[in-house]
Amino acid sequence: MREKIDVCVVGAGHAGCEAALACARLGLETIIFTVSVDSIALMPCNPNIGGSSKGHLVREIDALGGEMGKNIDKTFIQSKMLNVSKGPAVHSLRAQADKSEYTRSMRSVLENQEHLTIKQAEVCKLLWEDKNSLSGMANKKIVGLETFTGAVYECKAVILCTGTYLKARCLCGEAITYTGPNGLQAANYLTDSLLSMGIEMRRFKTGTPARMDGRSIDYSKMEEQFGDKKVIPFSFSTDPESVQIEQVSCYLTYTNEQTHEIIRNNLDRSPIYAGIIEGTGPRYCPSIEDKVVKFADKERHQVFIEPEGLHTNEMYVGGMSSSLPEDVQLAMYRTVPGLENCKIVRNAYAIEYDCINPKQLYATLRFKQIEGLYSGGQFNGSSGYEEAAAQGLIAGINAAMFILGKDELILDRSEAYIGVLIDDLVTKENFEPYRMMTSRAEYRLLLRQDNADIRLMEKGYAVGLVSKKQYDAMLFKKKMIEKEINRLKNVKIGAGKVNQEFLFRHNSASLKTGTNLAELLCRPELDYNLLSEIDVDRENLSEDVIQQVEIEIKYEGYIERQLRQVEQFKKMEQKKLPDDIDYEKISSLRLEARQKLISFHPISVGQASRISGVSPADISVLLVYLEQYNHRGRGEK
Repeated sequence: MREKIDVCVVGAGHAGCEAALACARLGLETIIFTVSVDSIALMPCNPNIGGSSKGHLVREIDALGGEMGKNIDKTFIQSKMLNVSKGPAVHSLRAQADKSEYTRSMRSVLENQEHLTIKQAEVCKLLWEDKNSLSGMANKKIVGLETFTGAVYECKAVILCTGTYLKARCLCGEAITYTGPNGLQAANYLTDSLLSMGIEMRRFKTGTPARMDGRSIDYSKMEEQFGDKKVIPFSFSTDPESVQIEQVSCYLTYTNEQTHEIIRNNLDRSPIYAGIIEGTGPRYCPSIEDKVVKFADKERHQVFIEPEGLHTNEMYVGGMSSSLPEDVQLAMYRTVPGLENCKIVRNAYAIEYDCINPKQLYATLRFKQIEGLYSGGQFNGSSGYEEAAAQGLIAGINAAMFILGKDELILDRSEAYIGVLIDDLVTKENFEPYRMMTSRAEYRLLLRQDNADIRLMEKGYAVGLVSKKQYDAMLFKKKMIEKEINRLKNVKIGAGKVNQEFLFRHNSASLKTGTNLAELLCRPELDYNLLSEIDVDRENLSEDVIQQVEIEIKYEGYIERQLRQVEQFKKMEQKKLPDDIDYEKISSLRLEARQKLISFHPISVGQASRISGVSPADISVLLVYLEQYNHRGRGEK
């Protein structure tokens, strides 16, 4: 069997779904392969979308025309804005999903998308040609792939989104099953094909906690956790009224010394500590064994009990992932308040899988050595549904742009959390699954989750994934924000009796001279709505416009400072390094710097400066060399 197609997407998890939808929506005939159609957009671990910094990613995916935000808005059962006691830069939306509904809804979107075909099959081989005349570093070209049954699909681009399925094995104490997550079939053949192409592979691991029968849990011994009274949607296209639903509760409890003692007494039976697990696990999402060993001084750890959906009794035990044997799991869980009589529906387990070293990728998520081959998600060495979806969307966009002969999309660190995520993956040495955090974004005051549409929707529109109606609505919103900020700066407020009484009532310092409304809004005890008492001529504005006005005015000084920092950052990013640069011949570079630059092959001086082992002195040498190189080039012309 032989077919011709434009794009083949391997894997139908969160990365694969976004990649396939992007290509199909841009008019390319696309086929998405999955080992099981039932695993489309599966949530094998935590049943939620968003969270600290991850909520930013979902908002950015939506602003670029992706699907994740829309899908969680349709299928959430609890929603909460995190970090509201802190500044707006770290506010992050998190929603508890109905796991089965999330999968069903995303599958329906894929099944009804024009130009997109779903195929249940295991891809076992990539087909490629040697091409020495290709541009840049690429010396191979993708021409198709082959499935386990022998079917061949000729194509112009392949996007690898294999998640945790490549040569996967699940470990629960001494019991090892050679399957993917949730007992689904592993993909056992593709790794050998990738190795034969010269792709560097790694072995990582992650884990998931047990699922409990909700009827066996005593919630009265736990702290009930409620959703927000007013729900804010993830997607900019979702009607806020449509998400004001009755929400379910989650629950908080804690481990104790008895729990920790059981774990310590059985560490020799843990695959992590017995040396059975080869892969490296995520530092920022450790198993309960790791927590007890590495944070021995802590008397307790948080445990979140979260529903898996509206139509199941299964409860997710957040914070207690483990690979301990089943008998030890039951014993330790039953020491936790409220879980004394718990019944385990699904055991906790660790999962090992093959992935790549992402330094082999450009920031477009194309392999440097292979034209037409892109990748996204946990296959790139990251962790998390949101990180996966973000990469899948960028890989899908860029595969489509490559085929259509258009400029590929690169988001830099000053434009988006997605830019930070991808830049960290392709530029820095990552020896463990990468997780996004707000602290990784140096320009996070500019990259807030509330302004993702203003930052990125123009790019989504230019690519072709955002409609003109959505784009025009964003431009109107932006215009209203600018207009209102300008008005507030020009409305004078005198030191008369009415204004002084207003300030006194709200515990704000009295005026000695006149000021303007923008200056008053900068005071922490005052907000836009309070000022309506003395701002009688204002027009009615939407809440999202008011929010932006308030943030832009209150944080104006900080925002301007970050914009100046971005200006300096951009200058270094614009200093492009030529493809044919021979670092061995730049004798002034230190040996380590030469080796790292050859290994990573950065596209700009800015990217080179972020490579571990390349010092500021090496960057100075590069800048001098680049000036000489460009001068020689101009002289030749």
